[in-house]
Amino acid sequence: MSSRRSSPMRCRSTADRGGVTAETAAALPSLVLVLGVALAAVQAGAVHVACVDSARVGARALARGDPEAAVRAAVARTAPESAHVVLSQDGGMARVTVTAPVPLGPLMELPIEAEGTAATPLEALRDARSPGARGPGDARQGGVPDAGAE
Repeated sequence: MSSRRSSPMRCRSTADRGGVTAETAAALPSLVLVLGVALAAVQAGAVHVACVDSARVGARALARGDPEAAVRAAVARTAPESAHVVLSQDGGMARVTVTAPVPLGPLMELPIEAEGTAATPLEALRDARSPGARGPGDARQGGVPDAGAE
């Protein structure tokens, strides 16, 4: 048997102590910044989807011939807060554009806006036809009229 004594494990030199703490302290602001940018991107995506959805709702209502006040009310129910709505009809299309600022938390808004636009063909007015009459816009799915229709 050997009489060698095992040396106790030595720690790093005293000059290296606290190095991990200093590196973490230097990296922490960068991690917070990356997290903030990621959260802002998610929030911007959510606002964009809400704008697109509310624009679709408004375009369908406008294409049906609903009054402007009813269309704006329908859009307001689904749009983000502080949204701006533009309604127009041109070229046989009902168009609705919804823009809204992107909030970052409850107190701060980013200097960017999300926008959603939708367009739907205008429907033929049912009042102009006799009750029960079918027009070209009333064809069944796939554009095929009923078998008995001329």
